[in-house]
Amino acid sequence: MGLVKVVKNKAYFKRYQVKLKRRRQGKTDYYARKRLTVQDKNKYNTPKYRLIVRFTNKDVIAQIAYSKIEGDVIVASAYSHELPAFGIKVGLTNYAAGYATGLLLARRHLKNLKLDQTFKGQEDVGVNGEFYTVEEEDGRSPFKAVLDVGLARTTTGCKVFAVMKGVADGGIEVPHSENRFFGYDSESKKYDAEAHRDRIFGKHVAEYMRSLKDEDEDAYKRQFSHFIANGISADNLEEMYKKGHEAIRANPDRRTKPSKKQGEKKRWNAKKITLEKRRERVEEKKALLLQLKAQQEAM
Repeated sequence: MGLVKVVKNKAYFKRYQVKLKRRRQGKTDYYARKRLTVQDKNKYNTPKYRLIVRFTNKDVIAQIAYSKIEGDVIVASAYSHELPAFGIKVGLTNYAAGYATGLLLARRHLKNLKLDQTFKGQEDVGVNGEFYTVEEEDGRSPFKAVLDVGLARTTTGCKVFAVMKGVADGGIEVPHSENRFFGYDSESKKYDAEAHRDRIFGKHVAEYMRSLKDEDEDAYKRQFSHFIANGISADNLEEMYKKGHEAIRANPDRRTKPSKKQGEKKRWNAKKITLEKRRERVEEKKALLLQLKAQQEAM
């Protein structure tokens, strides 16, 4: 078949259907979203929960949501900018912060559902990097959510999977395998849990801090100024994350800031006078008129 000229006449443009808005903006992958939100008909109106993970330049966003016709409904959320309240004050977008944010989301959501004591996750053995999935407890199934990475590239060792690991260790079932975790070798088909554990506790950051300090101390002071200001060095970095994980498990509730004391509000318009004051003014005006009338008669 030869080349056919595309005729873009009036009929073509009248029948043209544009893509969805968020597709045109390049924000949503609807091929993936359809498969993440569709639910089996034999489950009726049971929501299909998604673990939404997004990384920005300054924050890590972790949410549990389900979709409705009107839009997504956010059930629980956690952000890495909340981590300073739990003792993790620096490095809020690295791999370790992603894990801590996922752990915070899991513990907070399970506490809201009153399942935090039933499904404690990997609390007994601690964070060891080993592959872990939540199992049934006393005949109760764990809360389940499927991972939604958006437009992120799911390469091996991606920070998105750090959040997923934190959520899984926190006691929420997320269907996954260790094939995309940091430490997995695709050639030998082996998973190095110890390497993953080191990543979760920021050992790679500590090693870089030591090497940069030896090579160029000025660059170290410039690049890790927030670490230095908070008294964090390469030696106590792992301890900071350990204490942060303990604080999250102890109380994952959202920290509320004390409300600012509101001062007296200023008024720029005249205040409305009361009915009593109005009647008093009427009586004063009457008395003044009578006084003026008496003065005129006296003259």
